Amino acid sequence: MGDDSEWMKLPVDQKCEHKIWKARLNGYEEALKLFQRIEDEKSPEWGKYLGLLKKFVTDSNAVAQLKGLEAALAYIENAHVAGKTTGEVVSGVVCKVFNQPKARAKELGADICLMYIEIEKAEVVQDELIKGLDNKNPKIIVTCIETLRKALCEFGSKIITLKPVVKVLPKLFESREKAVRDEAKLLAVEIYRWIRDALRAPLQNINSVQLKDLEEEWVKLPTTAPKQSRFLRSQQDLKAKFEQQQAAGGDEADGADDEEAEVAQVDPYELLEAVEILSKLPKDFYEKIEAKKWQERKEALEAVEALTKNPKLENGDYGDLVRALKKVIGKDANVMLVAMAAKCLAGLAAGLRKKFGTYAGLVVPTILEKFKEKKPQVVQALQEAIDAVFLTTTLQNISEDVLGVMDNKNPSIKQQASLFLARSFCRCTPSTLPKSVLKPFCAAFLKQVNDSAPEVRDAAFEALGTAMKVVGEKAVNPFLTDVDKLKLDKIKECADKVELVGKKGGGGGEKKEKPAAKAPPPVEAPAKPSGPSKKAPPAKAAGPPKKGKPATAPSAKSKKAPDTKEIVETELSLEVCEEKAAAVLPASCMQLLDSGNWKERLASMEEFQRAVEQMDKSEMPCQALVRMLAKKPGWKETNFQVMQMKLHIVGLIAKKGLFSKTSALVVLDGLVDKVGDVKCGSNAKEGLTAIGEACSLPWTAEQVVSLAFAQKNPKNQAETLNWLANAMKEFGFAGINVKAFINNVKTALGATNPAVRTSAIALLGVMFLYMGAPLRMFFEDEKPALLSQIDAEFEKMQGQSPPAPIRGAKKAGAEEEGDAAEEEEVDGGSADIMDLLPRTDISDKITYDMVSKISDKNWKVRKEGLDEVAAVISDAKFIQASIGELPMALKGRLNDSNKLLVQQTLNILQQIATAMGPSLKQHVKNLGIPVITVLGDSKSNVRAAAMTTLNAWVEQTGMKEWLEGEDLAEELKKENPFLRQELLGWLAEKLPTLRTVPTDLMLCLPNLYACLEDRSGDVRKKAQDALPTFMMHLGYEKMVKATGKLKPASKDQVVGMLEKARAVMPAKPAAPAKAGASKSASSAPAAKPASAPARNQSPSEDFSEPEPKPDTKKAKPAGPAAKKRESMELKVKGEKDNAKQSRVSRGMPSSEKGVVGKKPPAKVGAKDEEDRSGPIFILVPNGKEQRIKEERALKILKWNFTTPRDEYVEQLKTQMSTSLAKWLQDELFHFDFQRHVKAIGAMIEHMEAEFDAVIGCLDLVLKWFTLRFFDTNTSVLMKALEFLKLLFLMLNRKNYQLSDYEASSFIPYLILKVGESKDVVRKDVRAILTMLCNVYAASKVFPLLLDGTKSKNSKQRSECLEELGCLIENFGMNVCQPSPAKALKEIATHIGDRDTTVRNAALNTVLAAYNACGEQVFKLIGNLSEKEMSMLEERIKRSAKKTPAAPTKQERPQKEHPTNPNATFLRKPAQEEVPNKLNQARAQNAHLEQSAPSIPKEFQLDLDVFENNHTCASDIPDLVQHKLDEVLEPVMIPERKMRPVSPHFDDIHNSTASTINFVISQVASGDINTSIQALAQIDEVLRQADKAEAMSGHIDQFLIATFMQLRLIYNTHMADDRLDKKDIFKLYSCIIGNMLSLFSMESLAREASMGVLKDLMHGLITLMLDSRVEDIEDGQQLIRSVNLLVVRVLEKSDQTNILSALLVLLQDSLISTAGSPMFSELVMKCLWRMIRFLPQTINSINLDRILLDVHNFMKVFPKEKLKQLKSDVPHRTLKTLLHTLCRLTGAKILDHMSMIENRNESELEAHLRRVVKHSANLSGLKSDKSTEKGALRSDDKLIKAKVSDILSEIFKKIGSKENTKEGLTELYEYKQKYSDADLEPFLRNTSQFFQSYVERGLRMIESEREGKGRIQTSTVIPQHSTDSYLPSSSAVPISSNGEDLNAAAYYERLKILRQRRGLENSTPEEDRPPLSSLRPSVASSTDMLHSKLSQLKESREHFQQEQSHSHSPTRSSSPASNLDDLKKRLERIKSNRQ
Repeated sequence: MGDDSEWMKLPVDQKCEHKIWKARLNGYEEALKLFQRIEDEKSPEWGKYLGLLKKFVTDSNAVAQLKGLEAALAYIENAHVAGKTTGEVVSGVVCKVFNQPKARAKELGADICLMYIEIEKAEVVQDELIKGLDNKNPKIIVTCIETLRKALCEFGSKIITLKPVVKVLPKLFESREKAVRDEAKLLAVEIYRWIRDALRAPLQNINSVQLKDLEEEWVKLPTTAPKQSRFLRSQQDLKAKFEQQQAAGGDEADGADDEEAEVAQVDPYELLEAVEILSKLPKDFYEKIEAKKWQERKEALEAVEALTKNPKLENGDYGDLVRALKKVIGKDANVMLVAMAAKCLAGLAAGLRKKFGTYAGLVVPTILEKFKEKKPQVVQALQEAIDAVFLTTTLQNISEDVLGVMDNKNPSIKQQASLFLARSFCRCTPSTLPKSVLKPFCAAFLKQVNDSAPEVRDAAFEALGTAMKVVGEKAVNPFLTDVDKLKLDKIKECADKVELVGKKGGGGGEKKEKPAAKAPPPVEAPAKPSGPSKKAPPAKAAGPPKKGKPATAPSAKSKKAPDTKEIVETELSLEVCEEKAAAVLPASCMQLLDSGNWKERLASMEEFQRAVEQMDKSEMPCQALVRMLAKKPGWKETNFQVMQMKLHIVGLIAKKGLFSKTSALVVLDGLVDKVGDVKCGSNAKEGLTAIGEACSLPWTAEQVVSLAFAQKNPKNQAETLNWLANAMKEFGFAGINVKAFINNVKTALGATNPAVRTSAIALLGVMFLYMGAPLRMFFEDEKPALLSQIDAEFEKMQGQSPPAPIRGAKKAGAEEEGDAAEEEEVDGGSADIMDLLPRTDISDKITYDMVSKISDKNWKVRKEGLDEVAAVISDAKFIQASIGELPMALKGRLNDSNKLLVQQTLNILQQIATAMGPSLKQHVKNLGIPVITVLGDSKSNVRAAAMTTLNAWVEQTGMKEWLEGEDLAEELKKENPFLRQELLGWLAEKLPTLRTVPTDLMLCLPNLYACLEDRSGDVRKKAQDALPTFMMHLGYEKMVKATGKLKPASKDQVVGMLEKARAVMPAKPAAPAKAGASKSASSAPAAKPASAPARNQSPSEDFSEPEPKPDTKKAKPAGPAAKKRESMELKVKGEKDNAKQSRVSRGMPSSEKGVVGKKPPAKVGAKDEEDRSGPIFILVPNGKEQRIKEERALKILKWNFTTPRDEYVEQLKTQMSTSLAKWLQDELFHFDFQRHVKAIGAMIEHMEAEFDAVIGCLDLVLKWFTLRFFDTNTSVLMKALEFLKLLFLMLNRKNYQLSDYEASSFIPYLILKVGESKDVVRKDVRAILTMLCNVYAASKVFPLLLDGTKSKNSKQRSECLEELGCLIENFGMNVCQPSPAKALKEIATHIGDRDTTVRNAALNTVLAAYNACGEQVFKLIGNLSEKEMSMLEERIKRSAKKTPAAPTKQERPQKEHPTNPNATFLRKPAQEEVPNKLNQARAQNAHLEQSAPSIPKEFQLDLDVFENNHTCASDIPDLVQHKLDEVLEPVMIPERKMRPVSPHFDDIHNSTASTINFVISQVASGDINTSIQALAQIDEVLRQADKAEAMSGHIDQFLIATFMQLRLIYNTHMADDRLDKKDIFKLYSCIIGNMLSLFSMESLAREASMGVLKDLMHGLITLMLDSRVEDIEDGQQLIRSVNLLVVRVLEKSDQTNILSALLVLLQDSLISTAGSPMFSELVMKCLWRMIRFLPQTINSINLDRILLDVHNFMKVFPKEKLKQLKSDVPHRTLKTLLHTLCRLTGAKILDHMSMIENRNESELEAHLRRVVKHSANLSGLKSDKSTEKGALRSDDKLIKAKVSDILSEIFKKIGSKENTKEGLTELYEYKQKYSDADLEPFLRNTSQFFQSYVERGLRMIESEREGKGRIQTSTVIPQHSTDSYLPSSSAVPISSNGEDLNAAAYYERLKILRQRRGLENSTPEEDRPPLSSLRPSVASSTDMLHSKLSQLKESREHFQQEQSHSHSPTRSSSPASNLDDLKKRLERIKSNRQ
């Protein structure tokens, strides 16, 4: 029982790993209860058991194990972290549970495995179970199989990957154990349920008896598809659906499931293992296949046939084998061998599948030619072969070859080709059989339906019928216009008979047609509106937005019905027309139509117009009305007014009525005749446009142009061409018959009339927008002069994107012509254009000799062969796809050992790409993929050439062919770093531009993941960059699932990367606008995401409306169409955008509301608009500070680069994700520059309103703009500069100062753009640089500009030098950093620059310095060459002559134009009377407020006293221009006459604040006397209560100057033997006296920030430890004063700041190994003192900040590292601090960890929780137990049990004689560690003697340790008193001779010292009022520290220069008089102003 009581007290987790099994059993039981009780799946309690879970299941005791399994199951089911344990727990279950005899244990083990699968860990579980199948114990194997079967039965084949299971099945059937075989049989039956016959092939080789048994079992299975009955956590929606179906039990649900199952059918091919056959070919195969005896050839083929019967073949180079078989098929006379070779080819194609696609183009022509054979077995073998080959490639790739034989003389070939196409069509879907492919085939079939051979006709009918069945009757009908009814019926009859094979396609019946209709849009890259069959979605009706929903189909269909009927309107006779017109027109109108009086005709026309306007669309007889208009006089009307009316009415009828082509033909002639008329031309053009909208532009344009050129009127021809050019812009280019126009344009170009030629060239310019470069090819034969005009026009259009179509979209969708136009556009406009070019067949020129030369052993011969090929291609210009044996020959040269030949081959391939055009697709596999291999070449120039070639090919072929098959995956598999990084970079660039990709892209994932762990950093980087682009197509889920095969370590890493990639995944580009040009749709960079047409517009430009019924007419351009137009207008200001938005948002006229198909996009757009409402900048508290810390700690990359690498962009993207709205971030990092422009526009709008948030992420915003500086797009750059100008104006207005962190990551990159070639950019950059000086110290901008002068860009050098000159001119010499000498030497080096502008700029800058400091400049610039010196002297002389003109200027140019500073210098300012200047300034007050940004404000006025003058003082630094001789005569530092006074000097005159700034700057002076005088003046201020408040706001500045001076003394003065040590002591005394004065005023002391206090404490403690101070007289007294000062600082400072400062100081001191150990000790003593203050100060402390500092401390010094230190005091100090805080705040302290990131991982949180819990438990023991809940009581007991174990051990030791002392020591240390530990329960039962003995022993140990500490202190610092520093309980230290030293005593001594040195102060110190009201908020210490330092440095250096050039005594003898002088001067200035 004794043992039991021991473990019963332990906590649950300790019981679970106890060595006693009963304890473990009890632990598992309690754990089970606990797991079932915890409701929060993310409770930290789960984390305790993570490491124990494997022990739960592998317990050695069977009873305990059973309970452990139950607990583990509960844990896995409820804990969110359970997934981390999958591998180890399942492995433990397999090894230690599945071998148990108890069935319950096995059952629980299986349940655990299934539960892991449920929590998404199926891959890991499956891997472990399959590993278990290799175990030697048959019991384990049986249970593993059973578990796999259960998993498959419950979760289904989608979750359980069957391939690895099927792979091991045959092995299981061979097992000697019957139980294993039986279980394997059950598993096989279960697998068969899911995949049916796909399982047969892998099990073909098992024992025939077993197979027979299986067959019998399989037959018994139900035919219905199985359903998943258990679901993953992510499939809860499916679970709900399943439960509903179970409840309903309806047939519909079953049907839907069947369909799903059918779609998810497993391909047997995937379950097979690939067989490698190339190595198994007979060694003499290639000799035998060429043998003369047919028997030998037969043997060779039989060997191959046997090998090709393997259903799945390993990929390899089958080129030689395929060529050998091809030769047999093509040339062998023995038909039996031809049939065998065909079978071999069929086997290869079936075994290799897509991998055979490379060779398809090689064998298809040969097979087709061989169809001339009559023998059925040969024909059948060839059919099987070509059908198998077709499945490995696409119809597009072999279309050229098939079309080539369609007009063969041999009817058998024609018949078989058509039959082959019919079979192929069966396997197609509407998306894979687009019109562009079908069109040429239909043309060929139409020839064949008239063939003399009946079998050819029948085959053609069958093929056409099949095509009709696949793509729908409507899609084929346009090609069958000339077919008579009889033949059309025959085609339809064939269509009805056809049974489609494709599973995903149009299907055999109605049931399958619906899914087919939905499938096409996502499958095909551009949307194909007419692609789907009859039930197609309404992409067509919806116009530009291709994302219409199925619901809109009926409306689209019903809308089209009347339009189609109206189009084929029959021609009516004149009588019928008159009758119809009379019915709708007034009688008077009809009578007067042909009146002889023009006025009557005009009146008739007016009535006609009114009648038309009032007519209803359906009732308007368009043909009759236009016939009436054409009635005599018709178009010969002589009166222009009547004619104008007539033309207007034609347009009206076309717009309002159902206007047919028949009606159009009546009026077109008349319209064209008047198009050139001066008065009627515009009306005629309007009429033509209306007809174009009604009858489609392509048809109208063709008619109009042919009519115009049939006339001889050049005016008409010119205006027709002008109209057409404009119409193309309005309607888009879709469906235009380019060929017809080209001929007409050529005619126009040859016209004698210049107007016609000009119009023709203008039209060509518009066509160029849509067609691009190929258009020029049509005109290469024109005269050079004309060609140059055309080129000039094209050059003008270069780079412009075509405008979005605004007309024609509504009706084009309703007509067949519209459909055709749509198709042409979608199928690739440029491809159609290329088809028009005449192409040469060069196959006969690719001779055998040429090919053999290319393959020759001699490289020179090979080169000769390549030269010949290049010559053939260049001669032909445009070539056909058939190029004979050339592809294989060129492929061989791509891996040529001679790199020059490789490059030449790549150049030839580029030539081929351009010459062949889109037909190049069929060569992608055999020639394109080898180009990718070249990307792995070690030479960069070869790789670059390969990449160029690759891009040239992709431009012609598109990406689809490249991504199909395993070729890319195979390339990625090669472990070549060059190949991998180039290929991944290429994919990352190309994939985002695609809307869909082939599913084969999945095959690349394993290799992509391998690249993520590649040894090469570049490869890893490229792989990471490619992840988001893969994810946008494959989806996150699939990519995560693909990580299942990785090792656990790799998987975790890859999944982490996938998470990051998910956040930055780009959106898919949307379908291009229908009415837009094909060229723009495919190549315009503004690819829109697929979610909606209105997506990604800024709020002000989002045109989609929230109303449920948006219009069509105007909403169409407002969708994608508007985006293109809008992208060209983005430079318009925000006001214009807002106006535009308000204009659109008012809604459209109801009469224009139309097609319902427009609804869905509008809704999405409206939702999108809602998403974009609200703030775009998100304020993250302390976000910027955190980023600064991370960068300093090197956790993230420092923003420093020459060009931005991808990792910088990714880092910025990640950082921005929390600070910006999601949509804005998407825009900012979009690939399209237009999105950037739009995003900047949105940022400009929100900037003012969201100022605080902008400041919060200012560093990120500025970094993003630095990236834009590296872009080449000018519009983005200009918009960026516009934003930056507004930003810096705002920052200045809000008095914000940039931190060094922000500035250093932005300014260097801005300076790069100052060298931009464009003037407008440079001008803006200079303006921004000027503004920068208002928000960032000019002295810090100076060195950055100086670095900019080192650039290679001469413009940048000259501009930077001129800016430096401006800075010197404006701010004086003190701006030159790091020092004037260094800066000017650097500048002077440019005087000898070879660029004139740089030389002049350098001379001007040195001249500015000369104007500032006179002759001294010659010393500063160092030695110059004689020539350079003479240039400089000449420049100085010239400037001296010009100076008299200067005083006439009223103001400096810079002040006049603050936002546009010229780089010319701001000369010496004019000097005039102050009052005049002030009056002028007041008069221009409004203007000056605007120009405020350009005025430097390093020092600000804070005092109420000066508020009235504050605006003037800060806004008018021009006071500096006046030479105030009479005012400044008695001044301390008079002005030199040689130069203007700097703004700093001006500030001194302007305010007390500036005076203080100046005096403080003197404190840090290197000259001891200057510093002492400055300190005396400040002491004077501090001692006077009425003046002390003036120091408010300057405390940090003063303290910085002070510790700089302390550092200077320590490092420089003390080491300098020449200096009198008494002077140093005097300086020390002054500093300490000032500090004591300052820190006696709490209100001022509290202004000191953390960073400053840290440095101050560092300085003071260093001073205390400085042994050199002993040598100074009264050195020890000085140290005591410092001691007193430290106490004062600790007491009076802001408690949060000082505590933080001490913690950081302690951390730094422990890290540093160089410092004295005493330093750390003294810092800790300060901390102990602060801890004593805590009870009084706890309420004023910011605990969040303190805990963050402690957290950072513990990160640097974790518990283990802290314990390793020599002293345990740091550890104890930290623990005491935390214990005290916990004691004072209790559990609330845990709420103060908000500033800590990842607090769960923080060691601090864990520690605090322990302390809180411990103290809570201890207090709980003392409290009334009846108030506690049972659960808490049990927890208390557990903790108590822990404590009691430790203490009972200690008390045992104290009780034993040997270990008494050791026990007491341990007890003392335990009490130190746990100060709240309660010893009473242990002492209660002991004797009184024992208790007093323990207490006495503890006191002795305490006194010993404290004495030891004191002795150590005195030994290190002998001059200090033993207890002189802080540890004493009294605040007043004790001096060495025992007297009490208080503040008053120190002040008396300091006064004596001052008097001794002539520093007596007249005013006694008085009590000062608090200045809390005036105290500014303390800035971030680091930023403020840097800015103050720079200000001090500027002021000090400037003032020193003032002193060195002074012509009068530099300073008065008394510091008091100095201050008086300054005061007097200030009063004078004030009085003068009044």
